[in-house]
Amino acid sequence: MANKKEETASFVIRFTQKIFQSEAGEPQVQWRGNIRHVQGGEEKRFSEFDSAVEFIREKLADLTLVAMEDKTPEEQKGILAKSFDMWKKMALTAPQMVIETIKDPKKQIEQVQTQLTQAGENLTQKIEDTISQRLPIDEWRASSKSDYKNLVGLIEKLAKDMEDLNKKVDKLSKKK
Repeated sequence: MANKKEETASFVIRFTQKIFQSEAGEPQVQWRGNIRHVQGGEEKRFSEFDSAVEFIREKLADLTLVAMEDKTPEEQKGILAKSFDMWKKMALTAPQMVIETIKDPKKQIEQVQTQLTQAGENLTQKIEDTISQRLPIDEWRASSKSDYKNLVGLIEKLAKDMEDLNKKVDKLSKKK
């Protein structure tokens, strides 16, 4: 089985709207933002969304380069090609997503709720698939008290995670 390296890159983006009058007395609006890379803590302020996208691209490029260090040149080329494909898609869709969020935040909350619901359903399906897999008889053994305690602990953690997720979904629903 091939070794898999998984890295997480999370970003928090905040937008601030400034409404003002131009020198000619006409109403103007300006959106400014701040983006933060959660894992590294680096932040950048921006007034053009392209700057935020560039910040994300730089952080993900750094992760990709680190992940490719032990790969052959051919593997590196394939990884980079897939990474570029993702950025092409993001360049096409991200600006429109931001505009739609600004225009109709409630619709975007509904989409997030739908995504959370789908993620929960996918998790449930994965758990069911894992449970339904049969173990070869050579791997069977009697469970110990330690096994039982570990299992109970994992079930309690799963229940707590699901409870937290439900609270977040309820909170988002109440904002409508």
